Amino acid sequence: MIMTWWRNWRRRRILARPFPEEWEALLQRYVWHYPRLTDDERQKLRQLVQVFVNEKYWEGCKGLVVDDEMRVTIAGHACLLTLGFGGLILDDPQTVLIYPEQYVAEGKTHLPGGVVSETLGVRLGEAWQRGPVILSWSSIQRDVAHPHDGHNVVLHEFAHVLDMLNFHVDGTPPLKDSSEYRNWNDVMVAEYHRLIDDTQHGRATLLDDYGATSPAEFFAVATECFFEQALQLQNRHVRLYNLLRDFYRQDTAARMSG
Repeated sequence: MIMTWWRNWRRRRILARPFPEEWEALLQRYVWHYPRLTDDERQKLRQLVQVFVNEKYWEGCKGLVVDDEMRVTIAGHACLLTLGFGGLILDDPQTVLIYPEQYVAEGKTHLPGGVVSETLGVRLGEAWQRGPVILSWSSIQRDVAHPHDGHNVVLHEFAHVLDMLNFHVDGTPPLKDSSEYRNWNDVMVAEYHRLIDDTQHGRATLLDDYGATSPAEFFAVATECFFEQALQLQNRHVRLYNLLRDFYRQDTAARMSG
């Protein structure tokens, strides 16, 4: 109760400040959807961004100095995901780590027989349950320069954050009721296995074949496509498009064609 009161009081103070003009220019420049939103949607996104930027702990890695361009660009894309969710603000993660380039991180590969192999791999980003989101600034810059190629590391990693809200990383974020869970399972399982089959047989796919590695990655990849290639997704995967449209409560295809 006390923590909720304190959080709400702090957010009212944040939102009482004028939205910086330079932040507005950054949203216009780097978040492709922003100029295409309605006036009410832009106002809401500004509020979400203002809280997100002020509440997170931002840290540059490998000597990177974090500035407002980085904060607002990341916040703009992360908050775009929750634009249709009423007052939902992504309280977790509390920390955003930014590397200047791709980075090397440890990982685990589960092999047959219960063997776990420790590996090192090059990463563009990652999201940790109850932990930080880690991002590569050079990858973000490439993504915002090519807003229709289906790749956006911020959208991808914060889709994982949404997935984790129910404390499971399984490609199914919290939904409203059993009917929504049944529909989600029906569509997502079919589309996930379709991507696996297409990938295994070398067929060209709209969705990044990285989504075939797990249901969690499929949801993140599908989210990238929903916001970056909405018209193609609607045309080639209409059930998946409709599912994500209803979940995110945004008609991105209509926004792109408007």
